[in-house]
Amino acid sequence: MPPMPSVPPMPDGSAFLTWLRAPRPQAAPGIWRFRYLPRPEIEPTVTPTRQLLGGAVIAFLCGWLLCSLLWNGYLGDFWQWPWYVMAPDSWVRGEAGQVGGAASWIYTWLVFGAIFALLGKIGHWGELWRRYGAPLVRGAMPALRSAAPDGRGTVPAADAPPTPDHDPAEWPQLRRAGAYEAAERLAAEARAGLMRDVDHARISRAWQGVRSGRHSLAGFTGAVLKDGAAACPHPSGARDLPARHARHDLLTGQVRLGTTADDPRNPYQYRGAGLALGPDLLGTSLLAVGPAGSGKTGALVRPLAESLCLHALAGRASVVVVGAAGAGLGPAEAYDVVVRVGHPDSVYDLDLYGGTTDPDEAAAILAEALVGDLADPHPGSDSRRSTTVLAQLLGPFRAVHDRFPSVPELRQLLDGAPGPLAALRKGLTDAGHASLLRELDARERQMAHPGDVGTVLADRIALLDRPAFAAFFDTSGQSRPFSLRSLDHPVRVRIDLPQRGHADASRILARLVLAQFTASVTVREDRSLFACLLLDDATGVVTPEAVRGIQRLRSANAGAVLTLRTLDDVPRPLRGPLLGATGCRVALAGLTPWDGQDFAEVWGKEWTEARDVTDRQIIAETPAGKAVHMLRRVITGQAPTARAVTVRQVERERWSASELAHGVPAGHAVLSLTTVQGEHAPPLLVDLRG
Repeated sequence: MPPMPSVPPMPDGSAFLTWLRAPRPQAAPGIWRFRYLPRPEIEPTVTPTRQLLGGAVIAFLCGWLLCSLLWNGYLGDFWQWPWYVMAPDSWVRGEAGQVGGAASWIYTWLVFGAIFALLGKIGHWGELWRRYGAPLVRGAMPALRSAAPDGRGTVPAADAPPTPDHDPAEWPQLRRAGAYEAAERLAAEARAGLMRDVDHARISRAWQGVRSGRHSLAGFTGAVLKDGAAACPHPSGARDLPARHARHDLLTGQVRLGTTADDPRNPYQYRGAGLALGPDLLGTSLLAVGPAGSGKTGALVRPLAESLCLHALAGRASVVVVGAAGAGLGPAEAYDVVVRVGHPDSVYDLDLYGGTTDPDEAAAILAEALVGDLADPHPGSDSRRSTTVLAQLLGPFRAVHDRFPSVPELRQLLDGAPGPLAALRKGLTDAGHASLLRELDARERQMAHPGDVGTVLADRIALLDRPAFAAFFDTSGQSRPFSLRSLDHPVRVRIDLPQRGHADASRILARLVLAQFTASVTVREDRSLFACLLLDDATGVVTPEAVRGIQRLRSANAGAVLTLRTLDDVPRPLRGPLLGATGCRVALAGLTPWDGQDFAEVWGKEWTEARDVTDRQIIAETPAGKAVHMLRRVITGQAPTARAVTVRQVERERWSASELAHGVPAGHAVLSLTTVQGEHAPPLLVDLRG
């Protein structure tokens, strides 16, 4: 791992070079690749200890007995025929003196060695050494080194540095493209300890822009020669985060979340390996479900937010983190924009309309935020009536005032206040907007009908028309509103929701941010920048339109991370589509059996080998047999039985609802992963504290 930002860089840059040159072999999805030692996919057969020791001893005794019989001539001299055929006659007759005698002894020991090698193979001596002998020797080596007269042990030789053509610290990709001076400058900065992992990732990203044609080679070379490792900076000028709490590897883009448990239910190649996530997995979106205190925020959202902020500093990603104020999603210094809704000291405001100038688009986003949770929860439903009502008001208002209405103005229009509607009608008449006048007339006619959806919209917008939000959602240009259309740039955003005392308003704002995010990232021109939304509590946020939006994120190089305390916070018809729309699913410890049933269904079943053991009582027919059975009963206290074993293939759930509810230890989680390329990792039991 590279040095932490709080630690000054080493004078010779050895720590950074060691990190950069560390092996990162290809691995299955979710495996922490930094210094990973690949394991076979299938677990090798392990001989039981008793059988292994007994077989080794028996093999040695057989070898000793066979060699003794050959040496004493009890089996004849057939084993010496090759010696008689190949050796000179003088050696065979013993006339060659010491030379012939030594050769004879060598032949004899070769034969005996071949016998012991064959029997050692049969007796699994190699496995015995690997299991018991080698660990014992490795454990004794530190003691032997400490017992040296000078108190020093043998220092293992360091790995030889790679050749310049394959050394990432020498930037061979720049040299092959002809940018020798830039490569030399960067290599010198790395050796001098002036480069961090974020610098390496940021410059590599800029070089990708040169290769794709977005930037010129001359401009890139000039920036590197001028600023060295600080070239191509992030707009904030920051080169690292104030502090790191998780292990990151920006060369692979991963952040380590824990260790895969050494459990028989985990595939063998995953056992004991680190578990890590990156944009290749987050691009399929992630859903985490677990009760309060199970680690959703501290073990999942916080490390992922930290990792994506580092990616943003490297110019690779843009991130929006949404959570309750004080949820511990990272310090404000780690973000470029912090929107503290309802807090008087907030520097930034939240754009209620997502930065769009199209009334229809603004109406669709706002309708989803206000009444998306009231729509029919079946996936085929929509909220077109609410969208139409809002569009009938937003379009005329923008045509007259060249802006969208503020929250109080929109509330008055939805309530049907005579004064604002009359003023709006007069402005449309003076400007000659006949089509928009028809829209306004239709809205006024609908207000008179019972069951008008405008009443519901007015009640919902009233939740945002509170004194605590008076300075927010301003449309007059007096504040600094943040729009999610800015995700075309590597920006780090944190939005604090006013959970305390304004729970309903917070859910409306969470739906608003999710709707704006899915609408913005899917229409970006440059999709090489990964965009991710982290929603710490998605209670009341999952709607039919939200599920459809999450399904579209994968093709837009974007993803969403949602956490829930329970799946009961999602309408029953949407639970299956939500689990199907997210490629990464996490079930944390403490899950209820009802939630576990939904995860068990989406993870499906697998074929496994079942062993049925049956004990059948043995009935003796002869007097001697009956006496032996009586003796066995007296000694063992049980009747003599014969054991029958039946092996069959059965289809069982990978993780049952009961196992998810009661078999996951505290601090652990069961998760399945899917990459954007379609590779899958089965449900894995992971220790989030490792």
